[in-house]
Amino acid sequence: MDKNRYCVIMAGGIGSRFWPISRNARPKQFLDILGTGKTFLQSTFERFCRIVPVENIMVVTSESYRNLVAEQLPLVPESNVLLEPYRRNTAPCIAYATYKIESINPDAVVVVAPSDHLILNEDIFIETIESAFEYAADNEVLLTLGIKPTRPETGYGYIQCNMSRFHNVNGNTAYSVKTFTEKPDLELARVLVESGEFLWNSGIFVWNVKTIMSELEAKLPDVASLFEKGRSHYYRESEHSFIADIYETCQSISIDYGVMEKTDKAWAFKASFGWSDLGTWDSLYIQSEKDGNGNMLKGENLMLSDVDGSIVLSEEKNKLVTVSGLHDFMVVNTEDVLMICPRDSKSFKAVITDLAISDKTKFQ
Repeated sequence: MDKNRYCVIMAGGIGSRFWPISRNARPKQFLDILGTGKTFLQSTFERFCRIVPVENIMVVTSESYRNLVAEQLPLVPESNVLLEPYRRNTAPCIAYATYKIESINPDAVVVVAPSDHLILNEDIFIETIESAFEYAADNEVLLTLGIKPTRPETGYGYIQCNMSRFHNVNGNTAYSVKTFTEKPDLELARVLVESGEFLWNSGIFVWNVKTIMSELEAKLPDVASLFEKGRSHYYRESEHSFIADIYETCQSISIDYGVMEKTDKAWAFKASFGWSDLGTWDSLYIQSEKDGNGNMLKGENLMLSDVDGSIVLSEEKNKLVTVSGLHDFMVVNTEDVLMICPRDSKSFKAVITDLAISDKTKFQ
């Protein structure tokens, strides 16, 4: 296996859009929401173990999730678990991993991926990443995997491709990026999909460390300079205190906004391997098996009557959950929370907002 290949798994999110199953203390990347017997984090790790040496896989997460990572990924060396004292979005997370990797291997080629994506066809996914590795190793490019859209989705960002500027890479096509579009409304999403120029933004990146370092220094010099100072600390006992110090003043900014939307080195690597970021209950509903009435069900003692298009989930094995006369609703029952609300994202966002500003924050 190529020793220059590295993987950075981003696993620091709080997963609030899957509340009440996902909580601050144990967010969705550490849960087996799909019922596969593995958490999202474990599935992501095992996927990349097929093409990246285990000793080259890094996990960036919150300091508070140190024990969860150690428990779920015992094969990952302690020095490869990068602990963030504060959440600062994806650019500092990626900069931390980039400068640490470069300190031991300036020839590294890196795939950066979230920890909570669903990949239906892993063989095609692996072939795609391997092709991206090969291309990024010898070219000054920042590749982002762009997924061919199958519907006008409002929950994803979009990438506009320059259809006249592209490269063929082992059967895959890499397009120069024209623009990035944040999550659109339904009308705009339809226009983007129908144009044929737009791909879903997966948030999965492939690049060599020299190129991403150069672009971080050019586009986010304040962030880059902080992690550049860590060369004498990475892989040493002083790393933890160094990171704690710089994160206090580090800017909070996404890699998309900070680098990808500003660089002329962004290329979209077109892919189709059955992908979802499973960022919301509705995205989970779309991907899940359903009964004859279009209900997504999970739980041992459920009794439904006149229920359709709904999510009914219960974590309590010894409790009977009966639901009658609901259409396009969510019923989620945990040990300490029962949530009943319409399945649309607007209603759920209102629940989360109310939770944050009420005196019920202990349930977050």
